Amino acid sequence: MKNLDLDVDSTTHRKGLSVALWISQIIMAALFFFAGVMKFVMPVEQMTKGSSLPGSFFHFIGVMEVLGAIGLIVPALSRISPFLTPLAASGLAIIMVGATVMSLPMGLAALFPFVITLIVAFIAYGRFRLRPVQSR
Repeated sequence: MKNLDLDVDSTTHRKGLSVALWISQIIMAALFFFAGVMKFVMPVEQMTKGSSLPGSFFHFIGVMEVLGAIGLIVPALSRISPFLTPLAASGLAIIMVGATVMSLPMGLAALFPFVITLIVAFIAYGRFRLRPVQSR
């Protein structure tokens, strides 16, 4: 009887983790898609104001954010090459580590990219180890 209870708790825990991962993936995909598109909509002068980085670098990051947003959802949802989802999350985590380091001189402003880094790292670890999506 105790083993049955453990199985039910384990199944509930697994389902809850899957739901948390999917919710995180959807929210992060929306955030990165929006951020990536904004890097092409905003004027370069406004985007690079206060930064020593060139506008082309911001455009590159914008492309990577849009591709990462797509990679968070499409491979896992279609179950075609779902290993790309944790890779996309890992790539976005690397981008956000850079954003955190770049915003450290601004003080508390570095907290937002740091929290986003933790969330995409959770997605990467969750989809690599805890609840990987199976291929078709």
